[in-house]
Amino acid sequence: MLKLSRLTDYAAVVMAQIARHPEQPHAAAELAEAVSLPHPTVSKTLKMLVRAGLLESRRGAQGGYSLARPASRISASDIISAIEGPVAMTECSQAEGDCDLVSVCGVSDNWQRVSLAVRTLLDSVTLAHLADTSPIKLPVQLPIQSVSLAAEA
Repeated sequence: MLKLSRLTDYAAVVMAQIARHPEQPHAAAELAEAVSLPHPTVSKTLKMLVRAGLLESRRGAQGGYSLARPASRISASDIISAIEGPVAMTECSQAEGDCDLVSVCGVSDNWQRVSLAVRTLLDSVTLAHLADTSPIKLPVQLPIQSVSLAAEA
């Protein structure tokens, strides 16, 4: 099963909470209470998101955490990468030369296509989408236009 870590899930929840109220800075304790997560977990997540350049932090009485750019310009892929590292299905689909079996494997090109499709979809889903609390109407229209998995002719 492909599964994101809990910390990545929590990062998306915290980022969505901030995105719903972008006009004000948010204290870690306030965010932890708002999303019902332990304060130490939220603090750890916030530090990782600041380090990745997705959030800004300010100290002081008027300080707190805020988005580094508009929610419409932060992708699900950005959030995942901030916590998990680069989005890739396999080691060889992350960077060339990271696998000792590349000369005999025979499937690395196809895993790279799958990784590209997943990254493209995650890049097309924004924090604004994640923060939207209106119910999803089925069938779901994915924000991705198209990804060709066919080999180049």
